[in-house]
Amino acid sequence: MKLLITGGGGFVGARLARTLLARGTLAGSTIERLVLTDIAPPPADLLADARVEARTGALLTQVDALRTEPFDGVFHLASAVSGECEADFELGLRSNLDSTRALLDALRARVEAGGAVARLVFSSSVAVFGPDASMPLPALVGDDTLPAPQTSYGTQKLICEHLVADYTRKGYIDGRAARLMTVTVRPGRPNGAASSFFSGIIREPLAGVESVCPVSPDVSHPMSSPAHTVDGLIAVYEASREAFGGRLAMNLPALNVRVSDMLDALEAVAGPEVRARVRFERDERIAGIVANWPGGATAERAKRLGLAPHENFADIVRQYIDDCAARPDAAQTLKGMTR
Repeated sequence: MKLLITGGGGFVGARLARTLLARGTLAGSTIERLVLTDIAPPPADLLADARVEARTGALLTQVDALRTEPFDGVFHLASAVSGECEADFELGLRSNLDSTRALLDALRARVEAGGAVARLVFSSSVAVFGPDASMPLPALVGDDTLPAPQTSYGTQKLICEHLVADYTRKGYIDGRAARLMTVTVRPGRPNGAASSFFSGIIREPLAGVESVCPVSPDVSHPMSSPAHTVDGLIAVYEASREAFGGRLAMNLPALNVRVSDMLDALEAVAGPEVRARVRFERDERIAGIVANWPGGATAERAKRLGLAPHENFADIVRQYIDDCAARPDAAQTLKGMTR
């Protein structure tokens, strides 16, 4: 089978690629070719695998070639992130909406030319939910909560959800949209996402660096670990049409935690000196965006696929530490740990 991962050089995309290559199969078929597209090349370990082909550049510049190229499956992860979309409206439209429409049309052209229908998993976001005067935001957003995004990023994701559903209705793709919760802990430098601090307040203290939290300790949000997120994407791909349960987007499982709970877990795993490296300094722009995000989520449809969230945030911290320990730069990454 031949698979495409857009955003395959990114954190989630690269982890998904490694997981698929280690499995060797997807939905009962052997993975023979894995094409990774991104604006930057994927990590060296992926490039070293003979099954991997990397294509570098903006997705919009690559989709025309896909019109005649057969893919059995697609994981569409490429996206500009929330903070970038608020700062640059055109970037968000181009990177999130225009590129998705172009990708879907490339897959449609293949079908109209007599090719097979590809299965596509689209990574949507919990950012599709927000408060509105006509529809207050519930304490926990579910699969059946009416989306009312309050950011350009969330709006673009919601539009793409419906495009995926409609192209599926028309028979151009076998599409499934999965709403990712905030993925933490992400390694590396902070990115332009408004949610970046959720990783920063764990990652930086473990590395011996001070971290600034721009929101109050009582802010609550649905979180998922990288491993659980990848497992969710694969489960959504492998689910039958009936098991997925319709064409509308599905929430992936979340652990609903407050910032203070995260820091308690950090202290329990790494010690009080590590926790002390986090200080609070309110950023009105970030706090304003986060105030319009859900404080928690449920995922009943994902539960029926056998998916579940972590039981506690300490497990997520430990997963990050274990991931770092497997990397060559582990000593530098974890030098701030006291135990």
